Amino acid sequence: MDDEIMQLGTLGAVEVSEPHNSPANSEGKGNTTTDDEEMAYYGKRQQLKRNFGFLSIAGFVCSLLSTWEGIFAVFLLGFQNGGPAGLIYGYIFCFIGTLMVVASLAEMASMMPLSGGQYHWVSILAPASSAKFLSYITGWLTVIGWQAGQASVAFLSATMIQGMIVLNHPDYSPTRWQGTLIFYGVIAFIVFINTFLARWLPKIEGLVLCVHILGFFAILIPLVYLAPHGSSNDVFTTFINGGGWDTNGLSFFIGLTTSVFSFLGADSVCHMAEEIHNASTIVPWAMISTVVLNGVMGFGMLVALLFCLGDIDDALTSPTGFPFIEIFRQATNSNAGTTVMTVLIMGLVTAAAIGIMATASRLLWSFSRDNGVPFSNYISRVHSKTALPLYSILTSTVISILLALINIGSTTAFNAIVSVNVAAFFLSYMIPIVLLLHKRLRNDAVKDNIHWGPWKMGPIVGPIVNVGAMIYTLITMSFSFFPAVKEVTPVTMNWSCLIFGAVVMFSIAFYFFFGRYTYKWPIVDPIRRNQ
Repeated sequence: MDDEIMQLGTLGAVEVSEPHNSPANSEGKGNTTTDDEEMAYYGKRQQLKRNFGFLSIAGFVCSLLSTWEGIFAVFLLGFQNGGPAGLIYGYIFCFIGTLMVVASLAEMASMMPLSGGQYHWVSILAPASSAKFLSYITGWLTVIGWQAGQASVAFLSATMIQGMIVLNHPDYSPTRWQGTLIFYGVIAFIVFINTFLARWLPKIEGLVLCVHILGFFAILIPLVYLAPHGSSNDVFTTFINGGGWDTNGLSFFIGLTTSVFSFLGADSVCHMAEEIHNASTIVPWAMISTVVLNGVMGFGMLVALLFCLGDIDDALTSPTGFPFIEIFRQATNSNAGTTVMTVLIMGLVTAAAIGIMATASRLLWSFSRDNGVPFSNYISRVHSKTALPLYSILTSTVISILLALINIGSTTAFNAIVSVNVAAFFLSYMIPIVLLLHKRLRNDAVKDNIHWGPWKMGPIVGPIVNVGAMIYTLITMSFSFFPAVKEVTPVTMNWSCLIFGAVVMFSIAFYFFFGRYTYKWPIVDPIRRNQ
């Protein structure tokens, strides 16, 4: 089998230079043969159906990012640490940083459009002596990030439903076990879309893109028109250090989590690459365009929200658990109007969770295809009639169900999964970016036979962007482990460092006992293949 894979890689090495230059057709769907040849170059064969073109995958990523919706969902942490001014300048910082990260990832995605994304890139960028280990650990980090993201976003949707019940029935006392049951209902709906309606997913995502854009105005216009307005000084110069940190600067960086979370997930398109026509061209442009569109919309909504806070003390102590619900109620003076606006946001967050499950399951399937996780023989199976990785979807569902049990014991412990989400994502970004920068600075790209894709930044802009992306990921990852307040208790402690560290240690141990013998990495070089 290894000989067959090596022959595929050798065949691709002869033919792959031309496919990168093949144009898409008028519908945005490239030559399927081109995509197959690019996969063959890295020893992979086409197993999934390529249903996505540019517009459908752009809708997929836009709805998954849900930047302006995410600002409402995680508004509280950024407001307590940074205040209005901290949120504004923190958002700008994260917007610029995210663009640098995404540009760096897009360049690698154009080079190697496989569903594994980061761990596949690492396998060809790392030195031969450590490539297999680094690729394996990066694969685990990426899987952890997407599985945690799937659980955290579905949990946000479930808690919003509880918040709307509290709004309309003040005598209702929400409990954690009820929230977990609602979570299971949300997960069941997401699984239904990703399985029984999977062939309609591109059309569904196109519809969600329309709702995502129209919903922005459906929330913005009544909020700006009806709510009381604050002054520009209240928005642009007011810092809040609600965590009791030693300096406002430290509080500001801790509060970045709100903006960081709102931009998470742009690499989702990389993990859907094997279902996209003309992937080496479409994937990078979809990444860049969706981040720019969502970033502009998110900034507009953030400014509007901060100008229309109303009685912020009532908002921060809202029994619904979400300050934005009370802000909507003050603006509309109507529970019905508030419910409609909240349902719109909740629906779009749920749509994001649909895309996250699709991405998380494809990534897990890809890593299982390379024998990277336990029970890979089962998880890597593709259903012949639907061409769906049903076992991977089922595994992702079970992981979310188990993670939700944490919420019954402690909401704070479950919220730590959000921080794990951030840390895992950014460390999985940092490793390939550092390796790419290292090769650029040493001018090793030609020597190591790296085939650049049609989307590349060049020898001058590329290193600058890579350095900026590396600095941004290091800052955001480090502060994701901080608790919201300086004086912590077991309840307010951010346990993400413990959870993240335990999972990373497990993945390293699993590599040395099993992974180094079974893991199949997509390396073109025959010498590395035999290592």
